[in-house]
Amino acid sequence: MEFWESSFIEKQTMWGFEPTDSAILTNDFFLKKNVKDILIPGFGYGRNAKVFIDNGINVTGIEISKTAIDLAAQNGLDCNIYHGSVSDMPFEKKQYDGIFSHALIHLLNKDERKKFIQDCYDQLKPNGYMVFTAVSKKAPMFGKGKQLDEDYFEIMDGVKMYFYDTDSIQQDFEKYGLVECTDINEPNKHMKGKPSINFMMIKCHKHL
Repeated sequence: MEFWESSFIEKQTMWGFEPTDSAILTNDFFLKKNVKDILIPGFGYGRNAKVFIDNGINVTGIEISKTAIDLAAQNGLDCNIYHGSVSDMPFEKKQYDGIFSHALIHLLNKDERKKFIQDCYDQLKPNGYMVFTAVSKKAPMFGKGKQLDEDYFEIMDGVKMYFYDTDSIQQDFEKYGLVECTDINEPNKHMKGKPSINFMMIKCHKHL
C-alpha cells in the first residue's frame, strides 16, 4: 500500500496516458461481446479506463492509492472509484458485464490471488467476461531479487511479484470459466528504449 501511494505521489502519472495494448484489445473484445458496464480493480490514475469510457462503456474502479484517484479526477476521468484494496472486495453488491484488471494479480500472494479471482467472479454477471493480465515467467525480472515462494519474488523493496505460466494459469483459473490465455508483450510506451514486459492475458467467461 505505502509503496503505491508514495510512487504515485513521487512519480504522478508515471506510465503516461496511453492505454496499454491489453486495454485496447480488451475494449475491442468487450464491444464485440456487447459488454456495457465494467469493473476495473487496480484502476490507478485511469490511463486504461479512458479507452473503455470513450467507447461508451460504463466504468467503476477500485484503487488503493488516494493520490492515483485524485490524479484521475484532475485528468478529467469522471467515474465512480472505490478507494481501498482489492483484498476488501466487494465494495458493493452490484454485478458487472465485464471485469478488466491489468498488472495487478501478480502483486498478490497465493491466498490473496485466490480470493481476488473468486471475488471478481462473484461480481460478474452470468454470461459476463473477465480479463486479467499477469506478468509471465518470460519477463526480464523473473527470478530477480529474493525468492519468497515458488515463482514468487520480492524483485525490489516493497514489490513482490508472482510470475505466471500456462500451467499456473490453468490451475488458478480453470474453475472460473477459463477461455484462453495468450502471451502479450507490453511495450513501455512512456519510456522509449525500455524493454517491453512479457505478460499473459487471461480470459474467463461465466457461463449462464
